[in-house]
Amino acid sequence: MVKTGRAQRPIREDLVRSLVLEAYGAIRGEGHVADRTLERILRRERGLGSRERRRVSEAVYGILRSEFRNDALLRRSLGARYESLDTLARGALHYEIWRLSGTGLPVEQEYSRSGLSRALLPGVLACLDPAAAQAYLPDDPAARLAIRHSLPEWIAHVFVREVGLTEAEALAASLTERAPLTIRANTLRTDRESLRQRLLEEGVKTSLTPHSPFGLRVEVRQNLMQLPSFQEGLFEIQDEGSQLLALLLSPEPGWKVVDACAGAGGKTLALAALMQNRGRILALDPDGRRLSQIGRRARRAGVHNWEAAQVPDEGLSEVERRWTARADAVLVDAPCTGLGVLRRNPDAASRLRPEDLREFPVLQRRLLDRYAALVRPGGRLVYGTCSVAREENEEVVESFLADHPEFELRPVAETLGRERAESLGLDRHLRLFPHRHGTDGFFGALLVRAQ
Repeated sequence: MVKTGRAQRPIREDLVRSLVLEAYGAIRGEGHVADRTLERILRRERGLGSRERRRVSEAVYGILRSEFRNDALLRRSLGARYESLDTLARGALHYEIWRLSGTGLPVEQEYSRSGLSRALLPGVLACLDPAAAQAYLPDDPAARLAIRHSLPEWIAHVFVREVGLTEAEALAASLTERAPLTIRANTLRTDRESLRQRLLEEGVKTSLTPHSPFGLRVEVRQNLMQLPSFQEGLFEIQDEGSQLLALLLSPEPGWKVVDACAGAGGKTLALAALMQNRGRILALDPDGRRLSQIGRRARRAGVHNWEAAQVPDEGLSEVERRWTARADAVLVDAPCTGLGVLRRNPDAASRLRPEDLREFPVLQRRLLDRYAALVRPGGRLVYGTCSVAREENEEVVESFLADHPEFELRPVAETLGRERAESLGLDRHLRLFPHRHGTDGFFGALLVRAQ
């Protein structure tokens, strides 16, 4: 007798569409964050099948990734007809464009089933037909790049300024793709090759990251948190660029280390592994909710050389006073625009403003001044962001050094190693780009305080 697999339930397209439009309305109409909105809706809809959950997520993120492009083409091709649509109607139009993209189905025939006005069809065709879209592209090269790669125009101008027009095309394209799923082997419990074999036994294929000696890139996306190897603390999910920022600090076993903008502790755990669980790590952050996640993660990873403290946004806490000029190494992974990680947050670009490139550096400089005071004479200070804009990176460091002659900028090869620095094309700073290195966009500067 031949056993047959269980027939999969057909995807309920009407239900998927209604949930996608609900999510879009919450994100665009009410200003909610995409991942939390999706999490709330999918948790509520317990009757959804796995394929339906995946399709809702893919549709929402697919719409957001292409929204700037499609919005610009719809405005240019439809004019007042598009401007008059409310959020829900715009969401329905964007959903149809997403649904029809890449299917090879006859657009006009499929569109007629959507229930949307035929007067909007020229806009749909402009979004789906590259030849039709050409007629609506502006003359300015950066503006054309912005539409092609679904970015706000001011961000496209930043990319062109940073890497030139030709390379900006590749950078923008990389940020509209889905980010790779990368993990860091927890060397307190295993090594990279042993982890790779263990994951293979659990049905997960990986490849070695080219730059981080601890990283593995997962070849097929899946829920890694359900794996026994994850629950045993053998790895953490962490982008290769983030791993390299921890390596830039390279704290030694026995050191006193401060992770000054620790968040949920991803880099705290990476630093603890580099320190072989010896010495002390102080994790600081003003967000107590995120900071509280470190305890659970540290227990799973077997990390015990840490302590955490919630600090005020302004003024020094008591723990900072106790650590003044005592830390061997301090990491300041500062809040930023996140221009280097837009592929991980498809709705983030719409929340950013050009003024952010003036406002974030003020905060970043204040944090750098504040936590530099914790570094002992001869100690290390690493300043990092996940931005690719020089206003948040080189200019912040240059301003800091002008006011702090006791600190000196050192070549990144001092801690990353010459071979790794050369393979990354680095010299004075850690500058990582998705299109060049396959990592998220990161910046890092290694500073040393005079003896």
